[in-house]
Amino acid sequence: MHDSRETSFRRAFVTGFPVRHSRSPLIHGHWLETLGIPGSYTREEVAPENFAGFIAALKSGESGFCGGNVTLPHKEAAFRLADRPDALSEELGAANTLWLEDGLIHATNTDGRGFLANLDAAVPGWNGIGSAVILGAGGASRAVIQAVRDRGVGEIHVVNRTVARARELADRFGARVHAHPMEALAEVSKGAGLFVNTTSLGMDGEAAPDFDFLPLAEDAVVTDIVYVPLVTPILRQAAKQGFATVDGLGMLLHQAVPGFEKWFGVRPVVDETLRRLILADMERH
Repeated sequence: MHDSRETSFRRAFVTGFPVRHSRSPLIHGHWLETLGIPGSYTREEVAPENFAGFIAALKSGESGFCGGNVTLPHKEAAFRLADRPDALSEELGAANTLWLEDGLIHATNTDGRGFLANLDAAVPGWNGIGSAVILGAGGASRAVIQAVRDRGVGEIHVVNRTVARARELADRFGARVHAHPMEALAEVSKGAGLFVNTTSLGMDGEAAPDFDFLPLAEDAVVTDIVYVPLVTPILRQAAKQGFATVDGLGMLLHQAVPGFEKWFGVRPVVDETLRRLILADMERH
């Protein structure tokens, strides 16, 4: 808990390039307002060549920020420039949450925690499963693989067009993670209890190939980290085949919780009011 006598007004940020699309200010602004906390959370667009300077100003106290979120393309640089990255960000090689403590920049990655919290809220008890299928081997899949592995899922099958990229992730995250080409999707889906799309397939209304989810376990959960549109083609297809589905919006909301608690000293709650606020913003843009 932060001592409110230290400073009555705390400032946090989200930085990226570009960063105008970020809904984080809406999320954190809502929590600041409803919790009655004196503070701010602003967008700070920083080009890659200026990012090291931005972090130096954060560390020196010159910027006036107590910490913030980091989004594309700065997550790897944020990890490298942090003084005290935690074990989660160490393994990922990327950080999305920074905070200043005793003149040092601490770093973590909350994407995996957001992913798990979203599943836990939507489908309590989902995690007693033997195997999971993760589609995609890009940056977004790393935190998901790590989180699912750390939750105790026995076998994790990473399926990707370029199998070499999936193999890199299998090497990074250990013996329970296996790499496969797209052609193996039906085979590795057999009996799996969780299917996760981490690719941009179906984002912003683009078409996505039809996947057959019937090989999955009967009580399997299908989730998509894409949340625009809220019901992606992949989720629509899975629901049509009778599977429980979880949209990606909750991951965005839940990943914001640990950072807010670090910067402002109170653990906020993800509720239906916040979800409706973000959905209304999505409809406007």
